[in-house]
Amino acid sequence: MKSDCIKTIVCQERKKDPIEMFCSGRLVKVCAPMVRYSKLAFRTLVRKYNCDLCYTPMIVAADFVRSLKARDSEFTTNQGDCPLIVQFAANDARLLSDAARIVYPYANGIDINCGCPQRIHDDLTRTVDLCRKAEATGVSWITVHGRTVEERHQPVHYDAIKIIKENMSIPVIANGDIRTLKEAENVWQITGTNGVMVARGLLANPAMFDGYEETPLRCIWDWVDIALELGTPYMCFHQHLMYMMEKITSRQEKRIFNALSSTSAVLDYLTNHYGI
Repeated sequence: MKSDCIKTIVCQERKKDPIEMFCSGRLVKVCAPMVRYSKLAFRTLVRKYNCDLCYTPMIVAADFVRSLKARDSEFTTNQGDCPLIVQFAANDARLLSDAARIVYPYANGIDINCGCPQRIHDDLTRTVDLCRKAEATGVSWITVHGRTVEERHQPVHYDAIKIIKENMSIPVIANGDIRTLKEAENVWQITGTNGVMVARGLLANPAMFDGYEETPLRCIWDWVDIALELGTPYMCFHQHLMYMMEKITSRQEKRIFNALSSTSAVLDYLTNHYGI
């Protein structure tokens, strides 16, 4: 586990309870946990563009507890990486507790992944019942992806999220097919939830929470700076740029850019084509 927040240096935001944000009455904009993608460099980028709360990628609690290598690989943070929620996958309460104890000095909360692939049930009363049981155990908030387990690209059931929210006393976050700030605001209004969580929309446009319809060149430049400063591996560095530039490049440009195989080649391409 690598961290610049070494014991004596704690970001002031780290001391805040995210519940205060959810109860503020304003839209809370959340970066979703994304395996391979929502790591420190990307979290740093979206925070520059009005993202309120970030999640780590899903971490397998058992591996995290048992392996120093896994801890160093899976959890990296720094002083500005807050507020931060660490997501674990676990089926053993003791291992989950042990993993939480390791990261809690560096995080604002611990999240348990209960949604891959289970999401809402066809019988919505079962989902409401599950959420109520979770609330009864003392969880602070719940995030709901508005699709059933069989659904992948079908429209999101925002009406179902609204019903779940109406049956809960704790904050609820809505998730599913949000691509722009306007869509985020609409979903927030439709569902009555306390915030919205975005995954693919932020991959395609890390500046979306700041109102941009597509990734601005300034954001691409910020990603280059952040990724190089933090030593982001090339595959991750390049893949993020492929997502960010999807809407601003032609099919021919995509073929060329996606075939690049080194950081220097990427930097040359960006300089030649966009003056970055």
